[in-house]
Amino acid sequence: QVQLVESGGGLVQAGESLGLSCAVHGYIHSIKEIGWYRQAPGGQRDLVAAITELDTIKSADSLKGRFTISKDDVQKTASLQISSLKVEDTAVYYCKADVWAMGYSKLDTLWGRGTQVTVSS
Repeated sequence: QVQLVESGGGLVQAGESLGLSCAVHGYIHSIKEIGWYRQAPGGQRDLVAAITELDTIKSADSLKGRFTISKDDVQKTASLQISSLKVEDTAVYYCKADVWAMGYSKLDTLWGRGTQVTVSS
């Protein structure tokens, strides 16, 4: 069974940097798109940044500049680097990926379980 495994969350102070990683576990053909969403307490799940198979990057306008997404097609991983963290960045960060099954038989959308990022002032 294919699944996403996230790592790298934790408690950090405002102004620090943090890196999150997401790995696709299981057999797939390739990743069509992979990205990060976040959900603050009481809020909705919003796009932070995503990167497509053609290396096109989508990101929230309000977050551009502090969030950098990258991927490794061979390792089937994606990373999110967050700099100059703010208290309002506190949220659960979820990895989401659209992956092609073996032989391009189908396109599946996967979500990770989420990793908590807490920024203290």
